[in-house]
Amino acid sequence: MKHFKGMMAKLFSIFGFLFFFLGCGGNEDPTKLFDIQLEGNKNKFQQKQEIGIALSNKKDKEISDIHYYIDGKEFPTTNGKLKLDIPTLGNKVLVAKFNLGEKSVEIEKRIKVLAPNPPEVYTYEILNTYPHDPKAYTQGLEFNKGVLYESTGKKGASTLRKINYETGAVLQKIDLDKTVFGEGITILNDKLYQLTWQSGIGYVYNPDNLEKIKNFSYGESREGWGLCNDGEKLFKSDGTEKIWFLDPSTLKEQGYIETVTNKSIFNMANELEYLDGKLYANVYQKESMMIIDATSGAIEGVINFGGLKNKVNKGPEWDDGNSVLNGVAYHKERNTFFVTGKNWDKLFEVKIRKKN
Repeated sequence: MKHFKGMMAKLFSIFGFLFFFLGCGGNEDPTKLFDIQLEGNKNKFQQKQEIGIALSNKKDKEISDIHYYIDGKEFPTTNGKLKLDIPTLGNKVLVAKFNLGEKSVEIEKRIKVLAPNPPEVYTYEILNTYPHDPKAYTQGLEFNKGVLYESTGKKGASTLRKINYETGAVLQKIDLDKTVFGEGITILNDKLYQLTWQSGIGYVYNPDNLEKIKNFSYGESREGWGLCNDGEKLFKSDGTEKIWFLDPSTLKEQGYIETVTNKSIFNMANELEYLDGKLYANVYQKESMMIIDATSGAIEGVINFGGLKNKVNKGPEWDDGNSVLNGVAYHKERNTFFVTGKNWDKLFEVKIRKKN
């Protein structure tokens, strides 16, 4: 009997502690007691927009020392408002940190920070037309020392080549392994970098003789699409909204930007070229090109290349669904862009200007 009473006493003691613990909110997840409330209950905002912000306290707990962060940077509030003065755009996590008694609490809300302005519309003027190999399923173009370098795709037909752009003559060509699909290229510090599509590997070459120096593998980036550089780092598109930064020495990914308009996040950047802080990106399977701020990811312009495809002769390799605009290279001595497409028999030298 004494044993039974002792057990009951212990049970009542345990239950008493639990009731006390529960009554004090010990079982409550602090992240379920609070919520970040944003003006208009929205989750999409423009860069530098000022928005109303508050912390919903569902059970009126006593809290203190509230701070808000995005990408690890604190954003102060003034009169209940927070200004989204943020350098990079796209999908973001807004974090609120505060004290609940002596406990530090952190809660999150996912938001989208979009471009402050709609893209401006640009058009093109054809300056010259040159011959181009219609068998070339163009994936990348790059000028270096007056020579045009081209990467072509399709498994079993992928190549890397040097071209006399005025005549279309192939000066040198190497074939890629039949298992890979060639993609974008760029040249930096006397090294030529080439991507492959879904194989997860890229190549580094000597641009003078196209001898391969080494292979490299991708990190988090999903696939290999377009490639360019700003003189210091490589930019790599992968078929998503992200454009990655790569260290040219290690080929390791060092971060990314996300491409956005003033209304949505956009994921169609393909072949890339860099000029004066902007990325020029072919829109996948469209007769257009984006002008993207290389720091923020804002799509500041769209170049309408409508009608250019109609100037191309359709040869035996032509495929209406796949023979699309792709390939952009800037010629710094001529201050012009060169564009072509997959299986196009022409290479166009163009000037890009705002549409009136």
